Amino acid sequence: MAEDTTHSGARPREIPDATVVRLPLYHRALIALNRAGTETVSSEQLAGIAGVNAAKVRKDLSYFGSFGTRGVGYDVDQLLDEMRTHLGLQHARNCVVVGTGNLGSALLSFAGFSDRGFCVVAAVDVDPERVGTVIAGTEVGHQDELARLVRDNDVAIGLVSTPPAAAQQVTEELVAAGVRCILNFAPTVLEVPEGVVVRNVDLASELEILAFHQGRREPAVVPAP
Repeated sequence: MAEDTTHSGARPREIPDATVVRLPLYHRALIALNRAGTETVSSEQLAGIAGVNAAKVRKDLSYFGSFGTRGVGYDVDQLLDEMRTHLGLQHARNCVVVGTGNLGSALLSFAGFSDRGFCVVAAVDVDPERVGTVIAGTEVGHQDELARLVRDNDVAIGLVSTPPAAAQQVTEELVAAGVRCILNFAPTVLEVPEGVVVRNVDLASELEILAFHQGRREPAVVPAP
């Protein structure tokens, strides 16, 4: 799971971090239900789709108001609208990808962003062989253009997919351009000023955690006498 580093004041109503982490699970589940034409859903059904338990669903939703009708369940359309509001997705959030190597190219090609309310509107790199190319419909600009692209495209979120050595400088440029939310794929710790939120996605660390669990299932190796 991505790590959340937040340098800001307390959230309104002190919503627990664990609840915030589960909101996207409910959002994804509600999107699927909406597309399937489902009109109402119980907390048990929503919990099953989201991969949590029903008590957590009811507790989490209680932080945002009173939803659902006893014996009937939640209105899917209404709850989906409420979830989008609380996730700040009343309108699309524009994103920029910094670094268009293998990972950055994959991010640009990922169709799932638009389904969840995000739009990748720009990408930059410093490699002359990548600058000027078009990846999944997005032309790659030079990193020198980052501030202008952020301003012209009303970018809210920066996706950092550079090598680790370049990630801090890139982050500082994003912050200087006015970006206050950063999704960091570089395996390094970023230093950001107060008011900037960073989510760290370290794929290698996630694989190491899986290897740990797999190792515990394997029989112990007994040294030969």
